[in-house]
Amino acid sequence: MNSTSEKPPLATLMIGAIGVVFGDIGTSPLYTMKECFAGAHPLALDQEHVLGVLSLIFWSVMLVVSFKYVGVMMRADNRGEGGSLALLALTSAIAHGSRLAPVVPFLGIFAACLFYGDSMITPAISVLSAIEGLEVAAPALHIFVLPITVAILVCLFLIQRYGTRVVGALFGPIMCVWFTALAALGIINIAAYPQILAALNPAYAISFFLRDGWLAFLALGSVVLALTGAEALYADMGHFGRRPIRVAWFALILPALLLNYFGQGALLTVQPQALDNPFYRLAPGWAQIPLVVLATLATVVASQAVISGAFSVTRQAIQLGYLPRLQILHTSASEIGQVYIPFLNWTLLVAVVLLVLGFQTSSNLAAAYGVAVTGTMLIDTLLVAFVVFMMWRINRIAACLMVGLFLTVDMAFFLANATKIPYGGWFPLLIGLGIFVLLQTWKRGRELLMQGRMRDAMPFEDLQRSLSSRITRVAGTAVFLTGTTEGVPHALLHNLKHNKVLHERNVILTMQIQDVPRVPQQEQTTVTDLGNGFLRMIVRYGFMQRPDVPRALRLCKRHGHEFNMMETSFFLSRETVVPSVRPGMSPWRDALFASMSRNAASAMEFFELPTDRVVELGSQIEI
Repeated sequence: MNSTSEKPPLATLMIGAIGVVFGDIGTSPLYTMKECFAGAHPLALDQEHVLGVLSLIFWSVMLVVSFKYVGVMMRADNRGEGGSLALLALTSAIAHGSRLAPVVPFLGIFAACLFYGDSMITPAISVLSAIEGLEVAAPALHIFVLPITVAILVCLFLIQRYGTRVVGALFGPIMCVWFTALAALGIINIAAYPQILAALNPAYAISFFLRDGWLAFLALGSVVLALTGAEALYADMGHFGRRPIRVAWFALILPALLLNYFGQGALLTVQPQALDNPFYRLAPGWAQIPLVVLATLATVVASQAVISGAFSVTRQAIQLGYLPRLQILHTSASEIGQVYIPFLNWTLLVAVVLLVLGFQTSSNLAAAYGVAVTGTMLIDTLLVAFVVFMMWRINRIAACLMVGLFLTVDMAFFLANATKIPYGGWFPLLIGLGIFVLLQTWKRGRELLMQGRMRDAMPFEDLQRSLSSRITRVAGTAVFLTGTTEGVPHALLHNLKHNKVLHERNVILTMQIQDVPRVPQQEQTTVTDLGNGFLRMIVRYGFMQRPDVPRALRLCKRHGHEFNMMETSFFLSRETVVPSVRPGMSPWRDALFASMSRNAASAMEFFELPTDRVVELGSQIEI
């Protein structure tokens, strides 16, 4: 979202949304139909099954994407922001005090953790499925599919540190061309067999289930590939707003996707031999190489959107206290959402390359795809149920029917995908579970750490009484950062003990991250005069905002306090975490938390402190 208050025109926002929001769901036609008929649970390639699968895809897209995400979920925003963590913050506030309140954080955090598994698989399967078009367009080049895929992915991650501002300007136009091509290819093939449009009738989906039973249920594991990326419509709502996303979906994305799926269905009905790659077989021979290039560009855009999303989710998790500080680089002076996290970038690159080399083909990767997506969709429905029943004023019967329908559909998709767990679906679950342990360990460790600080902290009144006129006062301002709003910071006590001086003005500063995306500037700072040259300052930020201590000090001018950075020193306490015998976490989690704490990025960088004005003092805290 642009940092200025001026709102861009609807057309501009729509093109931006087309380039960022719809990349994942927009590249699903590359592999969805193929997986339905040639995947882990292949179906007989006849007219009845083609119509049944197409009917399932059509009504799944309409129900899950158009109705659930575009129609309902996008109304459950947290001050304009969407996504699992924004929904978590909103539902935590709503459910506060209820019996289900302890469950909400686990659901929201696990949904965010599943996203990391998705962010590893999406670039791998998207780019690989695009490059596999060479096997159709130029079969002699099939041996280069894996090397080209890996090379593209490596280049994609290498350019992340430069930001996406320049390349991002091309995302919207590229995806507009892509969706236009999807629609055109679909129309050409539907024209050759217009009877395929009969699949719009839900009776074909129902008869598919009545006729094939268990096999039709398993087919949901492939049909769900047409829905991957649906959650991005909700997660990226804060960047573009509801209306541009909704208009883009109904005006271009939805028609283009459905036309292409029905075009593939028509082709498979007329030419069953096209099953080796029905997407690329839609195009005439002369257009296949250009289509490979366009598909590769589209999958790079889709991958970029997922990578940027992983950076954004990680920043939110850090702000909400679920991850230690990591080095976060802002790649744009005007776009607050564009960040780059080196550690995460290289971790994702290694994971994505290993996935490509390990699974070899997009069909093999499809077995791992879907478990994380359907898990996230199911959790989203559970969280939005809190909003529907506890916040919205709608008819109870209608609310129960709507939530019940969502849960039934999401559970069916999730259970169908659970059959993929032995064949690769374990990967996103393992990644999600591992990250969940890390996040919960850090959150609980920070709570114990805070308790340790409070337990060992000297009351401020005791410090005031102990100060005497013999304490030397030096010119300037000292800012002591602390995580609590009570007591005396360890850094202040160590400074008194070792240097035996106090500054003329001493600021005890606490940064607080609120459960809202953004805190208005006029509400960000409060200053309390404690007397004797001491001020207690509280700075509040939302989980989408960038903590900046010097900027916060400048905002204190309205409180009657001005700060000259050249006369201000910042004192930090570098804490060494020591496991204790007190009941808290198990020993292995204590050790894990201590390791995460040691490897956390410096508070100096994270809070934008001037490097030549910072003093760090060590301390030990038991947890």
